[in-house]
Amino acid sequence: MEYSIQQLSRLSGVTTRTLRWYDQIGLLKPSRVAESGYRYYGGAEVDRLQDILYYRALGVELARIKECLDDPSFDRLAALKRHLAALEAERERLEQLIRSVKDTIGAEERNEIMSDEQKFEAFKQRTVAHNEEVYGAEIRSKYGDQEVDEANAAVMNLTQAQYREWTDLGREIQERLEAAVRAGLSPESEEGKEITALHRRWLTITGNQYDPAKHRGIAELYVMDQRFTAYYDKQVPGCARFLRDAVIHWVK
Repeated sequence: MEYSIQQLSRLSGVTTRTLRWYDQIGLLKPSRVAESGYRYYGGAEVDRLQDILYYRALGVELARIKECLDDPSFDRLAALKRHLAALEAERERLEQLIRSVKDTIGAEERNEIMSDEQKFEAFKQRTVAHNEEVYGAEIRSKYGDQEVDEANAAVMNLTQAQYREWTDLGREIQERLEAAVRAGLSPESEEGKEITALHRRWLTITGNQYDPAKHRGIAELYVMDQRFTAYYDKQVPGCARFLRDAVIHWVK
């Protein structure tokens, strides 16, 4: 079956303006263009648009979607299975968050005080939810659903003592980074070495096996991704670069 651009817009919920933009950037080309200039789309294009919408729902950028779909080795069935796994994980995350919010609302309405255990679970869920919202699509695309799901599960399985240590370590790393940058210290200094060791502990406290190459790769992200840079540099510019340089120097 063939669809005009207006028909495909009504079918998919994607505006004709967006479809024209997808055509312009080479993401979704029509199967043919009539002499009148009207665009028409066939079954293959409908399938590709469906794939685009699945990726967009997971927050993947258009350039990355085009890269995936244009890859000769692209396996649509495998991609759909990955989408399903990611959506099921997202559903579970949302269900946990909903339960936590409901428990909090119930406690407030009954003038009850939530137990430390309940608060602790809510803290962990908010941490995972925030990371998924901000970085989820990108890290799933880079490292795969299984590794990200395992990392989220590791956070959820932290004991209160481990979670407290994890958050305290993050705070200490930030404070020492800011002090080091303010003092003009070198990432190759003894302080840079100690901050690197703290960062290694922070990465592995959830039970993740230490991988020096991955440690260096994560540190590189701190200067390559503006979101990470903004996080570390929120008070003192240069902290993200200091941490990256320290890790690159001390981790072999």
